[in-house]
Parts: sequence; structure tokens; C-alpha cells
Amino acid sequence: MSEINMPTAPGYFISKWREEGPVDIETLSDWRDEMNWKTWLPLAEAALFLDAAELLAVIQPELKPAEEATLNLVRRRMLGDNRLETAIEEALSISRAKETRDLALEGRLRMERGLTRYEMGDNEGASEDLTWAETRLSSVAKASRDHDLSLINKAAFHMAAGEPLMALATYAEIPRDGGHAHETVAISRLGASRIRAGLGHIFDAARHAWNAHTHAILAHQTNMAVEAGALFLDFSSQSIDEDAERMQDQVLQAKPRSADDEEPVLKVHPEDIAGVFEWCCAQLPETNAGADRPDLRAMLTLAHRLNRMEQFESLLSDPDSIEDPMLAAVAQTCIDDEVLSKAWGVRLATLTML
Repeated sequence: MSEINMPTAPGYFISKWREEGPVDIETLSDWRDEMNWKTWLPLAEAALFLDAAELLAVIQPELKPAEEATLNLVRRRMLGDNRLETAIEEALSISRAKETRDLALEGRLRMERGLTRYEMGDNEGASEDLTWAETRLSSVAKASRDHDLSLINKAAFHMAAGEPLMALATYAEIPRDGGHAHETVAISRLGASRIRAGLGHIFDAARHAWNAHTHAILAHQTNMAVEAGALFLDFSSQSIDEDAERMQDQVLQAKPRSADDEEPVLKVHPEDIAGVFEWCCAQLPETNAGADRPDLRAMLTLAHRLNRMEQFESLLSDPDSIEDPMLAAVAQTCIDDEVLSKAWGVRLATLTML
């Protein structure tokens, strides 16, 4: 795989300002270049969202007219304004004008209009705008943040419209080695995994979940990595085979198949199962408290299925530490000890009566 010089996340720019600022625009320009950002707009948006008002005041005069109009649109949405049609049209006019034309921002703004049209119930208009936006951004800003968003939004639109195969085709336009952000790849593979599972394609569902887990880790998106890892374990727990190739090798060897080709049989090496399970468990918060703990419910269920209950001995021995009634119910089904099972029954009854 070729090395891709991706921009550093905008949050790092804000952190640098807070640690070393305030500084002048010349220094900020050096920081921007070091982080491989070509425009000020993503950094201005980050300053807006992260409440770095002094930084925004320095950056904003550097924005081009179309960028300024887009930032105003973002500000209005952040303040809860849902009547954005006029603001979007005004920004689009600026991005199209001869003196202020910005092809990439026009693509982003068409995406924004598509989302607004969807919210208003105009599915046909939304589809037209989202498709147009993705095509434009693919042409002038491929694998950029806005292009990635256009692909994810387009896939989400197809899912909402009950078109999972169209969503799957859209996710397929995000190759793992195409320069897209790791977070984008992770989101796309997580979505593709669920669609494949719904179609009964378990090998592909597990493969996509593995890739989602890997890229979410690379993107430092821990919650998403745990979610994808749990999906992988769910699909793979009945397919453990000591003679199986390692999953990374299976992923590298995977090729597109025609409708006539047989789906490969899922076989997963136990070390891959153990590696994902242990990583996910290590990311769980130290506390078991919380009224809604889907992370613990999922991992405890998988631990029981994989016969790895040693990871949860302290949880199972302390019913009173649990505040999630669904987690208490899962824990009770995992207990063989009659006395402890009764204790969990009491805790479950207590929680469901609150």
C-alpha cells in the first residue's frame, strides 16, 4: 500500500492554538502547512465547534467569499436553525459566480441542500443533489473530507430509502487504499458488514467487520472499533478453525465475485478471535455503572459464547454494581452457580421496579 499524506485532524490545530497561542496569521499558516491543510475552512469550522473564538477571529478574514458563506451556514445549523434553504441557495450562488467560483464547495453545498431536501420529505430532490455532489467532489476533491461525507451521506440516504444494495454499491466506492480517511473506511465497512449479514453473506460480513475494526483503531475511534470488533466476533464465533489463514491474509486475498461464484466459507483462526476479544475488553471503562451499557452487554454475551468468562469474574460476582437491567438479565443467563444466579435475579427485580 502506498503511503498517503493525510491531513492531521482539525482538533490538533485547535489544541496547538490553546497550548502555544495566541499567534499571528503567519504562524498559523505555517501550522496549517505542517498539518497538510490546503484551505482555512475546515480549521475555521473546528474553531467554531470547539469554541475557540479568538482563533476564529484570526482565521475568518482569510476565508474566500464562498467559504465565508459556508461557514455562516454551518454557524446557523449549529445554533439550531432548521430553515436553511435560503442560506444554502445564497452560498450556492456565491460558489457559482464567476468572480468567486469554488467547484469543490459547490459540491459540498449541493450535498447540504440534498440533506435539507431529505429532511423536508423531498426524496427525489435529495437523491438528485446527493448524486450530483458526490460526482462533483469525486472529480475535483477526491478522497477529501467533503467527498468522504458525500459518499457516507449518499449511502445513508439509500438505506433510509430501503435500498441496501445501492448503499452497498456506494460503500464499495470507498477503497481501503484510495486515500480516504480511516474513519470513513471504518464507517463504510461497518455499514457494509450489516448489509452483508442481512443478505446472509457471513464471510463478507465478517471480513467487512474486521476491516471496520482495524480502520477505526487507526482513526482513534475507540467506540466504533469496539462495535465493529463485537460484530466480527459475533459472526466468527461459530467458525473458529485452527487451520484457517489469518484474517489479514484473507482480507488481502479477497476479490470481487460474480453472482455465480460461491461465497467462501468463513473460517477464523483462534488467535484472531482472541486478539479482537482482548482488545475490545481492554477498552471497556473500569466502572460497570450506567443505566445503559450496550458495550458490556455485547462483550459479556460474546465472552459466554467464546468460553472466556474469566474476563468478567469481578462483574459477575458483584450484582449491586450493575445499574443496567438488560445487563443484569444477560449476566443472570451466564451464571451456573445457583446462589449467585438468585442474587442476580434479586438485582434484576430491583432494577426493573425502579
